Amino acid sequence: MLEEHAKVVQFIGVADGITGRKKLQKMVYIAKKLQYAYKEKYEFHIYGPYSEELTLRIEELCNMGFLQEERQDKGSYVQYKYQMTDAGEHFTQMARVEEAEPSLVSCINLMKEKSSRFLELVSTLLYFDHLAKEDQIEKVHVLKAKLKFTADEIDEAFTFVMNLMNQRAVQ
Repeated sequence: MLEEHAKVVQFIGVADGITGRKKLQKMVYIAKKLQYAYKEKYEFHIYGPYSEELTLRIEELCNMGFLQEERQDKGSYVQYKYQMTDAGEHFTQMARVEEAEPSLVSCINLMKEKSSRFLELVSTLLYFDHLAKEDQIEKVHVLKAKLKFTADEIDEAFTFVMNLMNQRAVQ
């Protein structure tokens, strides 16, 4: 019943915490697009793919004490850091969530190293992965014009996705 909740707790636990709501949204979306078993529904919003379902799930998990949300005041904005609690670890064991496969652990760690801006680019490209590459790039330039992504950043994003896909296929 709460298996999807437990998978989110596990995801954050594997990452040893995630700083930023946007980053968390993008990381789970990318993992889902790589065919890992996440069922949250996503729609395209201002910062790219966004799941109201994931937002509510995170809020519930914090209320249940399985995740800790730390509010960090950065002056001009507030950032949130999420950590799995001891109760959350116990919850994943009780929910009998399978141990995260090595390729997922690697994927999470690689994504965690990237900025939320970069993950926004990657997730936007993946959201439009049904289009030709040139059309995906055009969508990024139109929808993310304010972010002024360079050709090098876009190439890096495509390379990053290919590396994640290859890692997924190998393991």
